[in-house]
Amino acid sequence: MSLSRRDPLVVGSIVGDVLDPFTRLVSLRVTYGQREVTNGLDLRPSQVLNKPTVEIGGDDFRNFYTLVMVDPDVPSPSNPHLREYLHWLVTDIPATTGTAFGNEVVCYESPRPPSGIHRIVLVLFRQLGRQTVYAPGWRQQFNTREFAEIYNLGLPVAATFFNCQRENGCGGRRTLVLASKQDSLPRGGRRMRSYQTNGEIDAGPSFSGRGGGRIP
Repeated sequence: MSLSRRDPLVVGSIVGDVLDPFTRLVSLRVTYGQREVTNGLDLRPSQVLNKPTVEIGGDDFRNFYTLVMVDPDVPSPSNPHLREYLHWLVTDIPATTGTAFGNEVVCYESPRPPSGIHRIVLVLFRQLGRQTVYAPGWRQQFNTREFAEIYNLGLPVAATFFNCQRENGCGGRRTLVLASKQDSLPRGGRRMRSYQTNGEIDAGPSFSGRGGGRIP
């Protein structure tokens, strides 16, 4: 199904800021606890601490998919000079399954926006087949379009987004914690620079293509 002008992804400028126009071809269901993500849903940082359950449709388990989760509003919607921030990257997800059956290239880092309302976007691509994908050297200034071009992923086949902002009553400058226990280092991984923590977190192997970089 092609996106109309009134589609939330268009109205919310996800198409334009992050993605080119595309046609929905596969179902994508994302849930945090009991909350299913619908376009434009408001979720607090405390509700998205743990990685979501992601279920993918399709009719042939021999097809594989890549899921990218980014924030295009970093560090703030009014000055997104670090756009995009990579929160999660999972590849080789078989159709009709979910991210639990894929390869976690970049571990999940929960959104913790320092200011303003941030759009958190989850994008699904269909792969041409199983392939090796490398983690970028840092999470900020990731580019979903360039990533898709490098790995010949084409246009997305599904996407959704939610809004996230600071918890009410959190005043002043925040001290952000490092990745949680569940954000363990993937096999063959290394350290990755994180603007949210102002330090390093665990990531996958180094990125070798355009759009990434080395650890500063």
